[in-house]
Amino acid sequence: MKDVAFIVAGILSAGMGLKGFLLSSHFIDGGATGISMLLAAGLDLPLPWGLLLINLPFLALGYRQMGLRFALKSAAAIAGLAACLVLVPYPDVTPDLVVTAVFGGVFIGAGIGLAMRGGAVLDGTEILALLINRNTSLLKVSDIILILNIFIFAVAAFVLGVTEALYSVLTYFAASKSLDFILTGIEQYTGVTIVSEHNEAIREAITASLGRGVTVYKGQSGFGKRGEQLQERNIIFTVVTRLELPRLRAEVKRLDPKAFIVQHSVDDAVGGMLKQRPLH
Repeated sequence: MKDVAFIVAGILSAGMGLKGFLLSSHFIDGGATGISMLLAAGLDLPLPWGLLLINLPFLALGYRQMGLRFALKSAAAIAGLAACLVLVPYPDVTPDLVVTAVFGGVFIGAGIGLAMRGGAVLDGTEILALLINRNTSLLKVSDIILILNIFIFAVAAFVLGVTEALYSVLTYFAASKSLDFILTGIEQYTGVTIVSEHNEAIREAITASLGRGVTVYKGQSGFGKRGEQLQERNIIFTVVTRLELPRLRAEVKRLDPKAFIVQHSVDDAVGGMLKQRPLH
């Protein structure tokens, strides 16, 4: 039921972005949705039918790579979006072109992100990007999607006009940021690795003061310029939200101003002590 709720909310949000903002101004999004909108503009193919036809080969790839359950949920989501565009009477929100481009992208990106949280996709090009990425190490998934969208927007400049194509690029970036926010949220996690001689004091500060769990690795210090010998050392790893990161860094620097800190973004994390435990 939770997956269904996410997918339905995603369909309604994407429908709002398309019908409530973009279609009246002849702007497009990237991916399979953008291709469908180009076909609707250039060949008068109804957008709902275009969404179904363009995504069909991607769904076949999804079935081969990710299984029947994923393919069925995605097919139902895409069919639901097509039906939504036909049946739901969305208002044409605004004639302002900048507002249309930005908020059209926001609603579409949110819709795609919500559907992905429900285990489905509303745009099949990400399936193709994943398949290409598995067969080559030269390009990341994001690089493949970017190349596909550059081609789509180049075609849009000829079919719709340069102005519409440039506004569509703005729509695409707004959709990307909205999608990232839905998938990672305001509590985007950051992994932090801390190397310090005062590792025990830092470990206690993180677990007691911050209420976070830690993992302790066994490591060795290397040879530095001053000729230090190899020494065993505990290396601390923890995961915090970006809102908690400044407090963590301040606490570590207080205990050891020379501590070596490495941080990196974490796309997703589950389990463990991700939620701050109550302190008594």
